[in-house]
Amino acid sequence: MKTLRLLSLLAGAFALSSPLPAADAAAGPSAESALQLLQQGNYRFVHGVPLRPDQTTARRAEVAQGQHPFAIVLTCADSRVSPELYFDQGLGDLFVLRNAGNLIDDHVLGSIEYAVEHLHAPLIVVAGHQRCGAVSAAVEGGHAPGFIDSIVATIEPHLEHAAGEGADRIDQAVRAHARATADDILRNSALIRQRVAAGEVKIVAAYYSLDTGRIELLP
Repeated sequence: MKTLRLLSLLAGAFALSSPLPAADAAAGPSAESALQLLQQGNYRFVHGVPLRPDQTTARRAEVAQGQHPFAIVLTCADSRVSPELYFDQGLGDLFVLRNAGNLIDDHVLGSIEYAVEHLHAPLIVVAGHQRCGAVSAAVEGGHAPGFIDSIVATIEPHLEHAAGEGADRIDQAVRAHARATADDILRNSALIRQRVAAGEVKIVAAYYSLDTGRIELLP
């Protein structure tokens, strides 16, 4: 039974391993096909059958000459949250920005704009995660020492729609913060608003489960 289960998972993983056709081969994948590639990779990761693509010496030599990531991922600096792993991608595939609490500031926005404008990445993913320490601190309130307080202060305004108590409130807060951050990117960057309005770029918020490894797209 275990052998049949493993073979079934492997078949599913390899069926999801082929790159999707791009809207324009010269321009790279569309936002929708980029999102599907990430979802396929996460499926493989969750089921324990990662392909670990684009991690060869040949790929290293290829991307040394230039990068063309198909997605931008803003996520937390938490050591358990690695987009290249949970999306099962490799060198040159993702343009990743990480800080505690997956926050945006001028530097992060500038980096996202660079990846959109110059690297032509069509997809922006803002990924919060289960039991995020930064969000938990914001939910608990109070004053944090040193520059940690700036992290808490940035997250707190995003918590007004987070209900519940205890772990459930933190879970809802993580989701609310990811959605609000995605909205903030759109509101604060004229360049990205133009690309979204033109249908060239898509922004999505997501939630990563530490327990299951699954990425959930948020409405």
